[in-house]
Amino acid sequence: VQLQASGGGSVQTGDSLRLSCAASGGAFSSLTMAWFRQAPGKEREFVSALRWRGGTSTADSVKGRFTMSVDKSKNMAYLQMNGLKPEDTAVYYCAATRRGIILSQMSFGYEYENWGQGTEVTVSS
Repeated sequence: VQLQASGGGSVQTGDSLRLSCAASGGAFSSLTMAWFRQAPGKEREFVSALRWRGGTSTADSVKGRFTMSVDKSKNMAYLQMNGLKPEDTAVYYCAATRRGIILSQMSFGYEYENWGQGTEVTVSS
């Protein structure tokens, strides 16, 4: 699976952004896609994940502000980010796996064998 992320930018506190991740290369009926982020000087952290067959997982730090969705007809995943805060500043990566993973494992980066290039989000106060 090849992944192409886009949609990052520089915004102000409270603004919204929608990140997109285009997937290509094969069948996606069993796909699980996820968003991770890495802030400067920090480790990569889980943001949200969604199984195309159903089931989602979202990090507590963004719950209620970020929503992940997919458009199966376009092989696209999205991350709608509302109420952005300076602490959301990071490079955001989309990831995918065709392996069936359970909900409790969706937040672990090692479960995903496919990664896109990052898209940078900067939130200023």
